[in-house]
Order: sequence, then C-alpha cells, then structure tokens
Amino acid sequence: MLPLVLYDIPSKLPGNNWTPNPAKPRFVLSYKNLPFETVWIEYPDIATKMKEIGASPNKRPDGSDHYTVPVLSDPNTGALVTDSWVIAEYLDKNYPQKPIFPNNSKGLINAFDSACVGLWQPAIKFVVLRASQILNEHSIEYYIRKRQGYFGETFDEFSPEGPKRDAHWATIEKGCDTTKTWYDKSDGKWLMGDTFSYADILVACFLLCFKRVFREEEWKRICSWHDGEWEKLLANVEKECNLA
Repeated sequence: MLPLVLYDIPSKLPGNNWTPNPAKPRFVLSYKNLPFETVWIEYPDIATKMKEIGASPNKRPDGSDHYTVPVLSDPNTGALVTDSWVIAEYLDKNYPQKPIFPNNSKGLINAFDSACVGLWQPAIKFVVLRASQILNEHSIEYYIRKRQGYFGETFDEFSPEGPKRDAHWATIEKGCDTTKTWYDKSDGKWLMGDTFSYADILVACFLLCFKRVFREEEWKRICSWHDGEWEKLLANVEKECNLA
C-alpha cells in the first residue's frame, strides 16, 4: 500500500503540528494504522500549492473560492479530498477497518462537531493571537493580515489582557464544563461508552490546539479544571490513535 499524503501547516514547535483541523485526519489515519506522509505548507503558499495539485477549494460565505488545508491525497485510489469532515468520511468508507462512525453514528457526530465548534468559537481571537506566536516567519505577516481583515480589528484588539481576555477564558472554561457533562453521561471511557469514535477525536483536536498554542502556564490552567480531565483525555485519545 502506498502512503497517503496529508497537507498541513507547520510551526516553530517540535513536531510542527498544532492546528485542529489537519489534526483530525492525522488522528484518523493513525487510528486506522494507515501509512501516510505529511507535506508542510506555509500559509501564503496554500492557494498556489492547492491549485497546483488540483485540490478543490472551499467556499466563503460570499461564494468566492478559499483554498485551505487539510487536504488528503490518496495515491491508492487517485482521490484528492478537501475538508477534515469530508476526509473523515472518505477514510471510513474506503478503509473501514476500525470505524470512526460506529453504529450508524455519522449524523449524530456531525451535529456534535457543530456543537463543539460553537462551544469554543467565541474565544477564537485568543487562540489566533497565540497561534501567531508559534508560526514560522514566512507565515506570520500573512496570517495576521488575513485575520485582521476577517475580524475587522487590529491584532492588538483581538484579546488584550483585561475584560476581553477574561471573557475568552470564561468561554474556554464553560466549553470544558459542557464537554464534561457530555462525558459524564457516558457509561464508559468514551463519549459512546466503551466505543471509540470520531467524536472523541474532535474533542482531542481542540485540546491539542490549546496545548500547542497556549503558553505552558495557560495549558496548566486548563489541566487544573475537572481534576485533570482534559490532559488525561488528550493522552487517552493519542494513545488510542497510536500517537502517544
């Protein structure tokens, strides 16, 4: 079997990976024991590279094309797949061993995906601020300029110390509180009891992003909540996906 190719965004961190959406197919590929390689692409180069390989763009709200990662290339089938959710569907259909949507759960997990995004989205400017500090030099200016345009604020206004930062922390903690109630309703280790699924990967990828982009003391703050639940959950999912 030829190795699949995952396109991802690098950083200054050991191991490079940090962003949650490309992390999702990385976890799935590893969980299914599929061989894969990573091609690292800096932010300013994504559109050029995706056009070069023939990847499909996503669509912005105004209908314009938006090239992004993750993108997965599968030389075994010739498929070129854009978007983390579509990649997950593709991998589960074409490599059904160790399913990530067990018991016909795809629809429920898709709704869960939207719910997860909704929990932490209000704190995104804090995450963007910290992410800018771990990017390689080639990506920083582009990343900041694009996000200033998207949010309509200067970078210094994203998450300054004070009420804005406090509100972002409150959002992150509330998101963890809500996620904890979901896990507490399970009779097993995972959200679906004793059955591991893509839902657990979704939660783990948000946690991975927090761990990678936040400062050490900020990640420790998250780890102090709920008796260390989030550090343990991330470690458990990484172990289940052979990434520990």
